[in-house]
This record gives sequence, structure tokens and C-alpha cells, in this order.
Amino acid sequence: MSAGQPLSASKGRQAADRICEKGPPRTPGARLSVESMANLFVEDSQVAQARELASRITEPVLGFISQHTTVSIERTVLRLYGLSGAGPRGVPLVNTLVDRLHAAGVLDRGAAWWLGRALRMGANSPLDAVEKLIALPLERLDPPTAEEDGAIRELMRKETRAAVDELLRRCEQRDALKKELGTAKAPLRYVIVATGNIFDDVEQAKAAAQAGADIIAVIRSTAQSLLDYVPHGATTEGYGGTYATQENFRIMREALDEESKRLGRYIHLTNYSSGLCMSEIAFAAAWERLDMLLNDAMYGILFRDINMQRTFIDQYFSRRICALTGIIINTGEDNYVTTADAFDAAYTVVASEFINEAFGKRAGLKDWQLGIGLAYELDPALPQTFLLELGQAMLVRRCFPDAPLKYMPPTKHKSGDIFWSHAYDLMADIVAKWTGQGIHLLGMMTEAMHTPLMMDRYVALKGAGYVYRAFDGIADEFVLKPDGVIAGRARKVFGEAMELLEEVEKTGLMPAIGKARFGDIARTETGGKGLEGVLGKGEHYFNPFLEILEGRSPKA
Repeated sequence: MSAGQPLSASKGRQAADRICEKGPPRTPGARLSVESMANLFVEDSQVAQARELASRITEPVLGFISQHTTVSIERTVLRLYGLSGAGPRGVPLVNTLVDRLHAAGVLDRGAAWWLGRALRMGANSPLDAVEKLIALPLERLDPPTAEEDGAIRELMRKETRAAVDELLRRCEQRDALKKELGTAKAPLRYVIVATGNIFDDVEQAKAAAQAGADIIAVIRSTAQSLLDYVPHGATTEGYGGTYATQENFRIMREALDEESKRLGRYIHLTNYSSGLCMSEIAFAAAWERLDMLLNDAMYGILFRDINMQRTFIDQYFSRRICALTGIIINTGEDNYVTTADAFDAAYTVVASEFINEAFGKRAGLKDWQLGIGLAYELDPALPQTFLLELGQAMLVRRCFPDAPLKYMPPTKHKSGDIFWSHAYDLMADIVAKWTGQGIHLLGMMTEAMHTPLMMDRYVALKGAGYVYRAFDGIADEFVLKPDGVIAGRARKVFGEAMELLEEVEKTGLMPAIGKARFGDIARTETGGKGLEGVLGKGEHYFNPFLEILEGRSPKA
């Protein structure tokens, strides 16, 4: 059974054996020259030590994750089986069923198990299964016999393999088109659309692609991350952006596929897998063949006040889906230097990048899928900011040489002076090109004034195109001074990042967040939104998708 299709007993190939055997056409950033890297004076052993610290920091959190699930993960499982649509009041069916199981106190066995039980009771479609389970007195049902439990698990593992196989087939269509048309040379030029109306977004996205954009990001409607459900269907109203729905993903992907063929080069599509529905959006994005997702381990905790237990658990499952389906994630450390001083807090960005990488690797992501985030955000009134920004960006490339990296433009110090803002953005373009960023979100000259217009994107794309041509090959032309400003800034930031990693390894990640060690924002382990959707896995918990995603699925 696959998304949007009825239950099927079709034989699935051994999907687990195909997970990440080979990645799709990749978009890595170019390495810096060996000479420039060496003169940063950050030794391989130091980088390895940072990774070891990050691994130890994430280990206890991963232990907690392994013992818990969330309502969003269980809804994602149902979506993977093909349960879609909404009831007469617009409530998604997955919410209706999971809420019923949760209220009855039986969700700790796993939504997949209960779906299997309904099927064994004669349900012949996902909707029929929902109706049966809602009507049953779940709290008073007799426990299944060992034979019945085994039959339920066998049935659902078979359905799971078929569903995963269908999901991978759709992703292969995306990768085949990407290979056929080819992609631009890094840095890929990334621009946003955010009208609130998906059909207007399509027109703006096509115009941006025609002007030279390589990646289109559809900005999500303000506060959608706080909704504990995914809106259903196409949407034409949104504040500050457009709702992230599976239908909206489909509409934009089909439009960009058509435009890619017309232009003769592949246009990437990204959206947001964050908030209270991280894994559900990851599934919808994978099914509709998106290329990238904004997906961070701590962003929702710090900047949306979502409960940290809920966020850590959900990010793991969402990243498992991304790893399986070849989606590149973009992390959000750049936000730390918008709430904290960019000069003083640069080391928190680097420390968090190592932590985000550790979480990502444990979820199965490969280096080419880690769009580690950094930004050009130093106060432009400071002297030598270009050298300092260059040193910081070189450091991140040094630490993550095989990751695409995602470079953010200045935002915090933008003003209404569009000519100055455009010059400011071009400085970030130079750093992105010089340091081999793989993904570069272009700054807009009207950033401080309104959502970008088509002409704003045109100017940004034209400027970036000029910089990329003019600075092509520059990294191979210069060797850094060992005692210069650039190398000194890189060593200082890395040293402070190491101190923070050592501190967090001793105190624990959740307590460190409580002490506002990232972004100058403090959160508590039991505070924030969504904690009520966290639950411990029962003794008989069953999630066959997780079995496959973690490579431990029993063979058929």
C-alpha cells in the first residue's frame, strides 16, 4: 500500500537493501585549495576531536529517542501506508485516528500495529480501517494471541516493504530527471517565493528560474510550525508564506519539472521540515520528489519554543526519511547570530554544526546530504568584516569538506537603502564563491522592506552570476598568511567552539540549551509546545518503517 493508493498485497523488493546504496546526482561544494586549508592551522586531529565530542553529546539524546515516539511519527507511519485526506471539518484522517489511539492509551503499541489489526478484522481500505478503529472500544479489547500478533506483524512488514519500494521509485524519477538535465555548478543559487498563494508562487518560481535560480524555496506560512497537523489540499491564502501541504508540493514540483525541461537544466525545490509535523512533511516532500528540506535538530526548540523532547524525537525520524529518499537537509545555525552577536557568538554556530552533523549521521544521512548552515551576519560597522567572514566560512568548509554547506546572506543589519543592501549582499556572494559553498541563499536588496518582488530576485541573481564568473578559481590563487586576520579568526572561533563542545559534553545537551548556550535563548526540557504528543514506546511497540530505515528489518 502506498500513499494515495488502496491497500495492496503487491510484492515489494527488499527496500532495506537499497537504502543509500548510491546517492542521487550530488551537489557538493568545491573544496578549498590544499594550501589555503593547511594554513588555517586547524589540524585533522582537532576536527576529529570535535566530532568525537559531538558524538558523545548526542549519544544520551539518541538513547532517549530510541525509547520514545510521538503523535507526529505515528501519523507519518499511517501516511506512508497511504492514509490521506481529511474529514468533513478539514481534520486530517491521520490526526483523527492517532488522537483516538492516544486518548485510549494504546498508541504505545504503534499505529502500524493497530492498522494491521483493523485489516485482519476485515478492513479493506485505509478509510475503512479508520472507521473500524474509531468504533471499537480500544480500551477494553482483549490482548491478541501470540499467533495473531505474529500475523499482524507479518502482514504489516509486507505492506511496509511495498510502500517503501514505491516511495523509492518516485524518488528515482526525480533523480533520473536531474541526471538527464544536469545541474548548475556550485554554489547553487537559492531564492525564495512567498506569496501565500501556491498558484502565484508557481509563476514567481518560474520567473526566478528563467532569471538563473537553481533552487526555489517556498517559504512556509507564518506559525505553521506550531500547528500539530498538516493542512490538506492546495492553499491560496497564507501570511508571510504559503502553507506546506502535500498538494502544494505536488503543484510546485510539477511546475518546476516542466520549467526545467524547457530551460534544459534541473531546478531544485525545497521547503520546511520543522515544527510539530517534521516527519509528516518529510514524507510528503519525499513522495512529491522535493530535493531539499530545511531540517534542524534545535531550531524549533530555540526559535519556535517547541518542546525539546518532541523536537529531538521528531527530527530523528524525519531525517531517517530524508536519508532513505536522497533529500539534502539544510540546518539552521545561521539563526544563532541573528539573536546573539555575530562576532561574539560565531563559535556557537560551529559547535552546533558538529552536533547537527552527529545527529544527522546517526539518522543515516551522508555527507552530501548535510547542508550545514552558516551566515554573513557580522556588523558591517566593524573593521575588516570581509576578512573575518571569509575566515569563518573557510573554517566551516575546512571542518565539513564533503558537505554542500548552505550560506545565508546578511539580514540582521539590512536597511531601507537598497543600493547599500545590494552591495552588502554582493560581499556575501564573494565569500560563498571563494569558500566553495554548495548552496547559497541570495540576499535581496529589499530584505528590510517587504517580501521580494520578481525584479528584486532578478537583480540578486544577476549580481551573483557576475560574482561567480569574476571570482571563479580564486581559492587556488591565494595562500593564507599563517599569522593573518583570516587564519587568526578561524583558529579563535574553532578554539571557542571546542570549549563549548567540551562544556556541553559534561553538562548534557538539554541542560546546555536550558542555560542559553545557543542563540542566547533558554528552553526547558518540559517546557514549550507539543510535550503532550510525546510517549514512551510500550513493550510491544511496532514500527516496521523504522525497522527498514534503521536497516534491521526481518527478511521476508
